[in-house]
Amino acid sequence: MLNTHFVLASSSPRRIELIEKLGIEFEAHAPNIEEKLDYFIPPEEAIMEVAVQKANAVKENFPDSLIFAADTVVLINGDYLGKPANEEEATQMLDRLSGKIHEVITGCALVENDQVKTFYSTATVYFDNLKIPEIDEYVKTGEPLNKAGAYAIQGYGSRLISKINGDFYAVMGLPVNKLYKALKYYKSGNLFSKCNLM
Repeated sequence: MLNTHFVLASSSPRRIELIEKLGIEFEAHAPNIEEKLDYFIPPEEAIMEVAVQKANAVKENFPDSLIFAADTVVLINGDYLGKPANEEEATQMLDRLSGKIHEVITGCALVENDQVKTFYSTATVYFDNLKIPEIDEYVKTGEPLNKAGAYAIQGYGSRLISKINGDFYAVMGLPVNKLYKALKYYKSGNLFSKCNLM
């Protein structure tokens, strides 16, 4: 599909698996940066900016490649839920999500040389009312650690979710359809000019 070297700025098994569904050759390389989220701009813009940070960090090693990066954030009542630092924090996050509706935003960036294209995808997620033993059992699986919002929709966390509106793959951390469209624009030479993915 592509006539250029394509780099995924991530070592996430989920993102690698989803990129593989596009049927393209790529190389995965994790960015070594401290991500900085700007809490003073709209969350969609903030999370896209983090994706740009990741892509630019990898660009130093792959200056002539097309680089893709993504980052995901969970929002509930306007508050950001990142990745829990430990089991206690994961338990607190899941208790807060229990019985409530929250939003997930995945921001993306495609970078080539000095050209940047950003886009995002969202979903609204509905959690069941969870009892403390349920939360404890889930946390003990280890899955909530290193996951935004302390759950993985494609894993054991799927049993906690009653409904989702929007892009399922945004919750997984990589909006497959929008990336596929973006790469088609890239192939036609229009990614950084006429491409509209919003």
